[in-house]
Amino acid sequence: MKRIAISIGDLNGIGIQLALENHQTIKEIVKPIYCIDPAMLSQAADKLGLSVPNDFHTVEGIAPYFQIEPGKVSKESGAYAYASFVKAVEMARACKVDAVATLPIHKKAWELAGVPYKGHTDALRDFFDAEAIMMLGCPQMYVALFTEHIPLREVAQNIEEKKLTRFLVDFYKTAKPTSTVAVLGLNPHAGDDGVLGNEEKMIQRAIEVASEIIHNSLSTLYPLPSILFTSPMVPDVAFTPNVRKHYTHYVAMYHDQGLAPLKALHFDEGINVSLNLPILRTSVDHGTAFDIAYKGVELNSLSYVNAVKYIEGRR
Repeated sequence: MKRIAISIGDLNGIGIQLALENHQTIKEIVKPIYCIDPAMLSQAADKLGLSVPNDFHTVEGIAPYFQIEPGKVSKESGAYAYASFVKAVEMARACKVDAVATLPIHKKAWELAGVPYKGHTDALRDFFDAEAIMMLGCPQMYVALFTEHIPLREVAQNIEEKKLTRFLVDFYKTAKPTSTVAVLGLNPHAGDDGVLGNEEKMIQRAIEVASEIIHNSLSTLYPLPSILFTSPMVPDVAFTPNVRKHYTHYVAMYHDQGLAPLKALHFDEGINVSLNLPILRTSVDHGTAFDIAYKGVELNSLSYVNAVKYIEGRR
């Protein structure tokens, strides 16, 4: 059974409730170590009216003790969430655990705490000096994002052939899809042969070069589909039932292009996976839910459990 470090997320949010309420389920899948110290755990459990299981393994000395304020954005909670994440990554780097699962943080709380990253993926890129790839979804459909948290007006200028080629190669090698990957075009109608934009020509060239590189480097290791990537696909039909039944992995050119349909179809069960890193990291694909934190609301735990199951299933 794999050992995983679970970073506890923002303690003013719902993460600790997810961890406590689902411990019995999680420990049947992996051996979890929760990156929270006993004093903060006790405070959170008291506020939630939950008991702490005897085998709920914690870590000493994460960050300074603070008073949990449910639903509040604070630098103290941001600092603790970041310290918990750093500890989990350190454990994975030192091979004390097999992977990291992260509970939700609040980006503004990180900013207030002076954390120089927008989120987990940005931090992981810096920690490992690697081009981490953000992939979200569930077994029915995973979507990798070529560009992530940038303004929409900057997307087109960020689509460069060499950059996209490297992305496609790294994505294929680490996601290990077993069938053709659907690659979305940028423009409406995938550019309509240049009438609505020319970026698709660049995307097509990147697909061709990446396919050649992958076939040359991986075909002797395991069987590959004859076609690794589609040509740039018309975005507004890519997720229709008759199309998506043929694909399990998509590459989107920008954030909402891929995540709007994914969340419309699989919101409750989706997870976030960081690919192309020396460690495996998964996360829930939802936020801190400050509006319901510590209010006794029944939580949907499917994303959290799926994030752990993904780790267990990786070889």
